[in-house]
Amino acid sequence: MAERIPHVVFVCARNGGKSQLAAALMRQAAGDAVAVTSAGTDPGTSLNALAVESLAELGIDVAGERPKPLTDDMVREADLVVVLGAEAHVDGDQDVAIETWITDEPSERGIDGMERMRLVRDDIRARVEELRARLGGVEGDPAAR
Repeated sequence: MAERIPHVVFVCARNGGKSQLAAALMRQAAGDAVAVTSAGTDPGTSLNALAVESLAELGIDVAGERPKPLTDDMVREADLVVVLGAEAHVDGDQDVAIETWITDEPSERGIDGMERMRLVRDDIRARVEELRARLGGVEGDPAAR
């Protein structure tokens, strides 16, 4: 019988930036060893262009991704829900582990544009790597390290 793989749902408010970054970075780091979904509590209409560009710098293509709403089913089916930033809120009444990542916000230090996005991406990337390790020996793409 095949071992069940962990399922992580990354959530932010708009599902156009941080949660998309986290999902793409986890897919790169863990490959098929982790099921990954991303969603927004108030999804926008498109991905953040700078987020897409920052992922492309790492060889990650998210061209087919679109913002999507968080559903009760997504939360129920997850082993872990990771909420990125302080804007999104997920109901903690359901029987699922929820953790919140208050990510770096370089704009608070006057850093904007692509420089800001790279710092946000790298902060999320470090957190994703730590989570991948916590998920228990999950092996990902060695080229991603």
